[in-house]
Order: sequence, then C-alpha cells, then structure tokens
Amino acid sequence: MNTLVLWDIDLTLINARGLGREWYRTALRAAAGLDLVHPLNFGGRTERAITLEMLASHDLEPTEELVTRLHAELIDVAARERHLLPSHGHALPGALAALKALAARENVVQSLVTGNLVEIARYKLAAFGLDEHVDFEIGGYGSVSEHRPALVLEAVRLASAKHTREFRSVVIGDTPHDVDAALHHGAVAIGVATGGSSVAELREAGAHIVLTDLSDTAAVLSAVLDGRCSADGGSVA
Repeated sequence: MNTLVLWDIDLTLINARGLGREWYRTALRAAAGLDLVHPLNFGGRTERAITLEMLASHDLEPTEELVTRLHAELIDVAARERHLLPSHGHALPGALAALKALAARENVVQSLVTGNLVEIARYKLAAFGLDEHVDFEIGGYGSVSEHRPALVLEAVRLASAKHTREFRSVVIGDTPHDVDAALHHGAVAIGVATGGSSVAELREAGAHIVLTDLSDTAAVLSAVLDGRCSADGGSVA
C-alpha cells in the first residue's frame, strides 16, 4: 500500500518560539506602514487565514494585492532572519528519527500540510536538518486557502499527479484544525499533543490516534503504517 504522510510543522516537528509573530510585525510595517497592535492566533491556521484576519483587525481592506505584498514581505524577513531559527527554536523530540524511519520505507512519500508559505516551510525545516526527508513540491501550503482542508486536497492532488498512483493519506499535526482537515478528506488523522491542544482535545476532535509526542519512533511507525498505537508509552490510544 502506498502511503502519503503529510506533516504539520509548527509544534509538531519544531518549535520556533514566537519568531513568526515578530516576522508578521515586520511584514505589516513594511507592507502597510502600521504597527501590529492586535494579537494573532496561529494555532493550526493557514498563513492566508492569519493574514486576512490581521488586515481586517487593523482596518485594512484585505485585497489580493495587499495580501500578496504582505506575504512577499513575510518571506523577505524570514529569509533575512532564518539564521535565528536554530538559536530561538528546536526540533521536537523524535522528529528527525520519525522522518528518517518513514523515509526508509519503500512505499512511503512524505510531504507537508502546513499553514506556512512554502518558502518559510523550507527555512524552518532546513534550520533543524529536517528538510531532506520531505518532498516540498507536493505539499499543501498556507497560501492555498484560509481553510485547512483545502491544503490536504492540494497535497493529495499533487502527490497523485507526480507519482501517478493513489495513496492512503495520513495527516499528522498538533491541533484540532489538523485533525479536521484530515477527516474532511477521509485521511487518517494522527494528533500529536506537543502544542496547545491536549490529548483529550485531539481525541475529541476525532483523531484516529493521538501520540503524546514523536519520541517513540516505533509508536510513530505503527500509527502511520498500521493505523494503531504501539504497546509502549509513546502513544495514547
């Protein structure tokens, strides 16, 4: 069976410790000449959704031109400051081992369903040596839609077109938004309780499997490949 594994990034594979908020602050000032005064809600949301809400909360009309300009500024500041990622953040326990173990499986393809723009996704994973194990060309990124399920659909479409075969899709993320996006398209939903959502919240959202973290590689493999939790302590049924 061919399996497409679609990873979230922030608080699933890495913790960037608030750099994204600072990048938005810089981008808003550069694109619109305004200071960021209203809080941003990042958890499980796409770059487009965050941008539209931020512009509206600052009394700016969210035109496509302004969204495009702000995203360009966001990419620019991320490119300038990506060297800060290793000192301000870290890969989460087990992330690299899980990516490597799945990459070694012949019928597994790994990519991303992330709220990040593709350029920023590359910077974040490269900063912690996680980039070589995922195919960035077939991911679903935050510029696609403000609705996260659309990102899963895009990733599945691109993967099927590139590999000319159908996949069993697995979405792995730390928020109910990740779970909902997976369920919306009939994918296996694996929740990882390394972000702001608890095991109970992820289970209540409908996750098929909830892992406490990625530190138990055997548990991750079992969840992804067999659709079940391993018997040891790395996962929660």
